[in-house]
Amino acid sequence: MLFSNVVGQQLAKDGLLKMWHNNVLPHALLLTGPEGTGGLSMGLALAQFIFCENKSETDSCGQCAGCNKASKLEHADLHLSFPTIPPKAGTKAMSRYYLQEFREFVQQSPYGTTFDWLQHIEAENKQGNITAEECRDIIDGLNLKSYEGGKKVLIMWRPEYLGKEGNILLKLIEEPPKDTIMIFIAENTEDILPTIRSRTQEVKLAPITPADIALALTTRSLTDPKKAAQIAHMAMGSYTEALRLTRQGDNDLFPEVKQLFNTLFTNNGIAIAKFADEWSKAGREQQKNFLNYVIQLLEQAIKARYMPESALSLPEGEAQFVRKLADTKVSFEALGQMAAAISDTIFYIERNAHSKTQLHTLGIRLRHIIHNIQVTV
Repeated sequence: MLFSNVVGQQLAKDGLLKMWHNNVLPHALLLTGPEGTGGLSMGLALAQFIFCENKSETDSCGQCAGCNKASKLEHADLHLSFPTIPPKAGTKAMSRYYLQEFREFVQQSPYGTTFDWLQHIEAENKQGNITAEECRDIIDGLNLKSYEGGKKVLIMWRPEYLGKEGNILLKLIEEPPKDTIMIFIAENTEDILPTIRSRTQEVKLAPITPADIALALTTRSLTDPKKAAQIAHMAMGSYTEALRLTRQGDNDLFPEVKQLFNTLFTNNGIAIAKFADEWSKAGREQQKNFLNYVIQLLEQAIKARYMPESALSLPEGEAQFVRKLADTKVSFEALGQMAAAISDTIFYIERNAHSKTQLHTLGIRLRHIIHNIQVTV
């Protein structure tokens, strides 16, 4: 993995590179960021950079033997740890039993989630873990001499899956063998053992900007620029979510949004019922995508009204719609109430509530908010 293949995160890249060039890269590094921000990709890019034999100031070369082995996760001095399940009854969950599957998973889905990984190894409803046996295996492996005479690197993906057994690693983290670098990659820092977190240096990954997500989608030929811009705002800083939205096909949601708002502003009760009926036939994920997209446009409308000097990073059609919405007499409070009502509907849809009822209720709530209709009970 090259740094250039990591979507966005330029500040984090610059910070890691600066620490490397100043010879102050910590031996225990904690990369933290929400799902989809590229923690695993960043960790793999840093490992490849460390192993690269012809690195530049800003990236590994991608061609030397070190890069070739690191990119395939086959470098002898690259140690990997991640949540797993016992491969069969009577055995312990250990990463070494799943190395080939993990290599395949990373090649296919470098922005895949832990859930995706556990499904990849057919864990079904089993909980993944990083066990005490795994911790001892890590200690044994890192205490061996470097096979290729350079640095040894441990990548632990999701240290949140360490129980109290993770305390087994404390001495290793405090006093690692010479030329050993440990990279812990987490999403929920509150779930990491405090004893481990306090012994690492944290580098935070921010949600990826819509501009960076759209650029990655278009330069990698995953979708056209118009759709990429739309997806980038729906993804809410997660490239994983952007990829999922892209895979859903070429359905353009914007005409449906315009039709919904036309229905709401014209106070057309029959059309509201039709909206609920038609969208109730779509899958729940598609319903959530549509509603999240509406929230994004409402947020952009608030930005257009109260920060008119800020450019809207939207396709022209959506930008015109957002400006018109910002110019209406709908109050700031009402726009917020609309977003909250939509969020409530997403919450209930996620919990398998009757979608047609929820969507019809939402349409009526939005109509009441827009027209300032008070409901008395």
